[in-house]
Amino acid sequence: MRVSTRYRILFIIICSFTFLCCSDKTADTSFMSSFPLSVKRSWIGPEYWANPLQDWQLNNGRVECIVSGGDRNMVLLTRQISEHDGEFNLSVDFGRIGEDIDDEKGWVGFKVGVKGEFSDYRDSAVRGTGFPIGLTNEGILFIGSIDSTTPIIEDNFDEGKLKLNGKIVNGKVHLTLKLLSKSDEIIAELSKKSIDHDWISGMIAIVCHSGEILENVEDGRSFFSQPWGYKPGTGREGNQLFWFDYLKLEGSIVESYPKHQYGPILFSQYTLSKNILKLTAQMPPVGKKDDQSVLFQIKENGDWKTFQESKIHALSRTATFRIENWKSQNDIPYRLSYKIAVDENSQKTFYREGIIRKEPWNKEEIVVAGFTGNNDLGFPNNELVDAVKYHNPDILFFSGDQIYEGVGGYGIQTNTIENITLDYLRKWYLYGWAYGDLMRDRPTIAIPDDHDVYHGNIWGAGGKATPKGKTGANAQDAGGYKYFSEWVRVVERTQTSHLPDPYDPEPVDQNIGVYYTNMNYAGVSFGIIEDRKFKSAPKVLLPKAKVHNGWAQNLGFDAAKDGDVEGAVSLGARQLKFLGDWSSDWSDNTWMKVVLSQTIFANVATLPVKKSSSDAAVPSLKIFKTGEYPPDDIPVQDMDSNGWPQTPRNRALEIIRKAFAFHLAGDQHLGSTIQYGVNDWHDAGYAFCVPAISNVWPRRWFPSEEGKNRKVDMPKYTGDFKDGFGNLMSVHAVSNPFYSGKKPSKLYDRATGYGIVRFNRKTRDIKIECWPRWVDPSKENAKQYPGWPITINQDDNYNRKIIGYLPELVIKNMTSPVVQIINQFTNEIIYTKRIAGTSFKPPVFETGNYKIKVGELDTNKEKVFVDVKIAEGNESKIKVVF
Repeated sequence: MRVSTRYRILFIIICSFTFLCCSDKTADTSFMSSFPLSVKRSWIGPEYWANPLQDWQLNNGRVECIVSGGDRNMVLLTRQISEHDGEFNLSVDFGRIGEDIDDEKGWVGFKVGVKGEFSDYRDSAVRGTGFPIGLTNEGILFIGSIDSTTPIIEDNFDEGKLKLNGKIVNGKVHLTLKLLSKSDEIIAELSKKSIDHDWISGMIAIVCHSGEILENVEDGRSFFSQPWGYKPGTGREGNQLFWFDYLKLEGSIVESYPKHQYGPILFSQYTLSKNILKLTAQMPPVGKKDDQSVLFQIKENGDWKTFQESKIHALSRTATFRIENWKSQNDIPYRLSYKIAVDENSQKTFYREGIIRKEPWNKEEIVVAGFTGNNDLGFPNNELVDAVKYHNPDILFFSGDQIYEGVGGYGIQTNTIENITLDYLRKWYLYGWAYGDLMRDRPTIAIPDDHDVYHGNIWGAGGKATPKGKTGANAQDAGGYKYFSEWVRVVERTQTSHLPDPYDPEPVDQNIGVYYTNMNYAGVSFGIIEDRKFKSAPKVLLPKAKVHNGWAQNLGFDAAKDGDVEGAVSLGARQLKFLGDWSSDWSDNTWMKVVLSQTIFANVATLPVKKSSSDAAVPSLKIFKTGEYPPDDIPVQDMDSNGWPQTPRNRALEIIRKAFAFHLAGDQHLGSTIQYGVNDWHDAGYAFCVPAISNVWPRRWFPSEEGKNRKVDMPKYTGDFKDGFGNLMSVHAVSNPFYSGKKPSKLYDRATGYGIVRFNRKTRDIKIECWPRWVDPSKENAKQYPGWPITINQDDNYNRKIIGYLPELVIKNMTSPVVQIINQFTNEIIYTKRIAGTSFKPPVFETGNYKIKVGELDTNKEKVFVDVKIAEGNESKIKVVF
């Protein structure tokens, strides 16, 4: 008999009271599912995590597995079976919704003792393995594995109840599994004794599995075979479709963790720039009877008041708020409010709280944390998150690859716009699950890269579609985007809709949007650019190179000599114009400029000479012990890097250095700090590529020829180099992979971590830090990767050879004005900066007449001086009086 609506509502109220009043772990441990009637949606509810999201749905007051495949499971987030002696009872109703196929292998039931590799319930829910218990399609009950003596239930049994009782005494488990009919009549029963307790303690999940159970398996965690030739979890075949209801778990060793709920407001990201707040709330795939809008609320006189309402976007499931004239002088608590249906005519309100931090104008040091390569090995990255909390950065910057195709398992699904969207969202939700607490109370900048749109590499070619009929690397090499343009917009909406308004919002081809913009925060102006969207595909422009996946397969082709072809685009004209305007705009009391992008303008990577025409060997390269060095590595020519094309690369750097701008990026999986060279080494800005959070592609920089002009006692891989494309760069530090002795090696021996950059308002120094993910920075002896920290000054980012100085500017009645130097003959802006103090002697790099602008430019507080030449003596001065 179905539980009445009144009972369901009462149960929810009780659970809600428990959730609000208790700590992370509560005394009330029993659980019974309460699936709302007349509500249909892909997201089951905050107590559950479905693997994968798009293969399950809530419908008709029950949960349905609607796509057949290996290890389809739904994990209960809020309860666990403890490691103590005692008893538990677990049960669920089930029934087939697919067509009955007699010869199909499969089973339904439970996984208990679900555990992941990294001791966190989130990892367990996504990647955890467990002990299988259930009923096969052949009518065999099993516990762990099939016993040949277990009798077969003669009748084809497609609907009923599974009940599991566990008794644990002295660490050993006695399990009894019963199959009951709809009328609670016992159909069959199976018991097993002396099972190791470790197989039982942990989380529990409902399972609908298409495939066989291996016989006589000692460790039940290894129970999956490979149905139809695919690994469990990757295929979508067969007809193993079931519904589940009345999931119940109770007993003396059941533990309750109500704070482990996830959703319905999953996470949010915000930015604050020029007193405009933009915040995006990420929602799950809610149903038609759930609210279609999210409320943004702030406290006024102690009460929460709705400040703005935002409709949930139908595909991206985002709600974006844009609020002008934000009062940024104080920390302002906020909360997001949302209601989901708990039954036909009832809703429950959920909240997610945070703080919009005051803009730190009085803070001497502005701290930015940089991340890249967020694969799910190590998820949810607790050690890294805790370390970043210790640094307490003012801004978070995620430079791309916030997800990878393999995140969360089950491959990718790209056949329809809805399926690829749900497939992406499930992966994207892990990003918020890991970093949501960091993001709820500080500005976050996130920009997508190639893997975020399911590309190994991408040359966006202005947003066009890849040619029809091509797949994989062949499609990528032709330029453009492989999958639905509408879906690309979904990805960008989830990751960038909270950024300040685009500089130029005109879409590119296929109506794909743009997000390049600037964010001004506490005097630091961040120029946010898109590395890949406008970039040319090298295969199209370099036919002689025989390019495959961005690498020349013609071994006689040298991209350093022949790859810099006319017509090749890197950032594109629109972004170069943006950078030009941004570099000369120092309004809003800007005192520091920083470029943020996916990757740096150099190819800091080497490979053994015999393997240098492709990066396919990278994952299998030997990880060296400290002090070891490969014998024959050479710089490579990977056209996915921003080392190609060279002339557009140099043009971008010439513009960026006019703002004395520092460059922060990621993508390369290899932490590095370099200084760019355009016409000579050291004549352009510094760049920091942060290490990957989780590194499946451990690139390295081990050139066999040592760097020129390297500092005493520095490694041979530092100094002045040309990268594989002939670009000038000076390498100061690299976090090469090395053997750490920590487990798992695949996480810790691949130079994983994050970056911290500190911008000092008073000295204009820039301190660059590169941290391993396993180091606790709060410890007195905490060490960064070798070569860091590195401290430079803002002025080091424009280091052309100086041939003279214009007369010294002596300013009265204004402190720290903006100074702009213009070539009066060409009208070219040479550089713009906000000086520190009241005097400045402007350096120049060639003779001629110059125009000098001083003050707050383009306002009535601007002074202009013309026909200014290089001063012949030290006494020459220009008095600037305001």
